[in-house]
Amino acid sequence: MTEDRAPLQGMSLEFLGKPFGRALIALLFIVCLGLIFNADGTFFRWETHRDMLRQISTYGILASGLTVVIVSGGIDLSVGSMLGLAAVTFSMLSIHQGWAAGVAVGGSLALGLFCGALMGGCVGRFGIQPFIATLAGMVLLRGVAKWVSGGQKVSTTVLGRGGAFEQITLPPIFDLLGARLLHQNLATVTLIFLFCLLGCWVLLACTKWGRWLFAIGGNEVCAHLSGIPVTRVKLLAYGLSGLLAAVAGICQAVQELQGDPEAGMGYELTAIAIVVLGGTSLSGGGGGIGLTLLGTITIGYLEKILSINAVGEASRLMMTGLIVLTAVLMQKRRS
Repeated sequence: MTEDRAPLQGMSLEFLGKPFGRALIALLFIVCLGLIFNADGTFFRWETHRDMLRQISTYGILASGLTVVIVSGGIDLSVGSMLGLAAVTFSMLSIHQGWAAGVAVGGSLALGLFCGALMGGCVGRFGIQPFIATLAGMVLLRGVAKWVSGGQKVSTTVLGRGGAFEQITLPPIFDLLGARLLHQNLATVTLIFLFCLLGCWVLLACTKWGRWLFAIGGNEVCAHLSGIPVTRVKLLAYGLSGLLAAVAGICQAVQELQGDPEAGMGYELTAIAIVVLGGTSLSGGGGGIGLTLLGTITIGYLEKILSINAVGEASRLMMTGLIVLTAVLMQKRRS
């Protein structure tokens, strides 16, 4: 009987030792907390889970791009500021300037791609440490967002010719991207998140660029000696991260019906927590988009459980920090 149990125990320990197993256990643990602290049955309502998916989607879009960067052994602290700049840019072009929706979206995405590639150039071409380069980018992009918007929220309230404030109509693109489908049960932003997730999965799992990203994260020197174009691959990783941060900024503006230069502050911490909690190694060379999906749902449920139980923002921030620290320590212990 003991001999029969030994293989099962070995299989269970092996499963728990893998990133997917640990991420799944973390998700189940958070769900169990929701079952216990259900806020008088609020956790059992479908609306709670539906709203959780919508609210976490913006963070999930950021985390998708960050996964690609972290797999390559880097980090991008500028995504929150890039989100704010994209939200301001999109709102100014679409609301105040009246540009066509395609041009406003395309311009914002192009800006995100350019800024991300600029970060990648600093890291790959000039050899600046990713933490330093993207920290500088975080401050710079936030300053640009405030400068462009004049430090004010870009909304439908504008100053008219006579000196009085006037209300202008929101462009149709806001209604389109802010819509809910399937009898109000699925937000458009959630579909955008899933599309971004799918795109990153295809890149990492089905292309040579994905294999190169893992190789660079595992050992950059060996990757370079084996002929992998390290600089170009890093440009791709950071450019994609900036592009997805711009996507998240557009979604944020649509949900808030305005472009706020302060939008996205601290979002990079939550996005990193999602990636690390999912099991992607901060040292690079390991992880994946499927793990990021698990991490996104886990953090989403944690935020929702804390919200419905009226837990303050200070406690939420402390818990997010502890989650990142615990996940990193678990990775360190496993390695």
